[in-house]
Amino acid sequence: MLQKQSMNSPDHLPVERLPEQAIPDQAIPEQTLPGQRLPDEDVRDRSLNHSLNHSGTAVALGTDAIGSLQSLLGTVVIAVFVITFIVQAFQIPSPSMENTLLVGDYLLVDKLCYGGGVGDHVMPYRRVRRGDIVVFHYPITPAQHFVKRVIGVPGDRVRLVNKQVFVNGVALKEPYAHFTRPANDLFRDNFPRLDVAPGETPDWWLLLRKLVEDGQLIVPEGHYFVMGDNRDDSYDSRYWGFVPGANIIGRPLLIYWSVRGAEGESITPSSVGDKLYHFAYAFTHLFQITRWNRTLRLVN
Repeated sequence: MLQKQSMNSPDHLPVERLPEQAIPDQAIPEQTLPGQRLPDEDVRDRSLNHSLNHSGTAVALGTDAIGSLQSLLGTVVIAVFVITFIVQAFQIPSPSMENTLLVGDYLLVDKLCYGGGVGDHVMPYRRVRRGDIVVFHYPITPAQHFVKRVIGVPGDRVRLVNKQVFVNGVALKEPYAHFTRPANDLFRDNFPRLDVAPGETPDWWLLLRKLVEDGQLIVPEGHYFVMGDNRDDSYDSRYWGFVPGANIIGRPLLIYWSVRGAEGESITPSSVGDKLYHFAYAFTHLFQITRWNRTLRLVN
């Protein structure tokens, strides 16, 4: 006879059930339907799309920046080329060329007129002529720029008698010459004078004695004798010598602006404070200080 086995026997141990809250969350897998996306996947996709958009914007900005930089560099290169080889702006700081050029005139100088570069045999350059107005590096201090009129070219014989200029024995007709003082300066008005030293450039005084013949100064090859139109107030070749051809920058082409200074003010301030004041004054009085009758005038 078979006996019924007791539930308390060792082969039948009681089963103890754990409460649901005791089971860890991660132990309960989340059931998803086919094609359903998890929240974490949506977050990752949004982050990826944001990164791609941000990267695209950065690339576009980088491309724009490179394009702007290239345009700026191109403009700078063109400006440097123009200033170096074609035209350059200068300001008249002294009255030595009055009344042809006045203090406060701003000039555009043609640098291609006389050549001096690699294209001399190709471009239609011309020689420096007697009567030309030229801008040049001052021979004594090349960093300074002077503007004068050419009186003698290589081979010419120059002399002044009572302020009248003679070249190769012929009196020059100079309607542009301006005189403000009487003829009482022996060296200035009767040039060259070997018995009167200019007193400022001893080297020129020594060279002058070697180049004077029959009371006339002989202009050497490759050099030019220049003077200001304001003959009584011009520091020119009479006092410091010839201008080498290599020092000539070009000839003034146009007065693009002309301005008069403020009352009692120098037109060419030296200190930083004076320059700032000059700029502020010019900006606030532009129409009052502009010489409209001289602006955009050709120089001849």
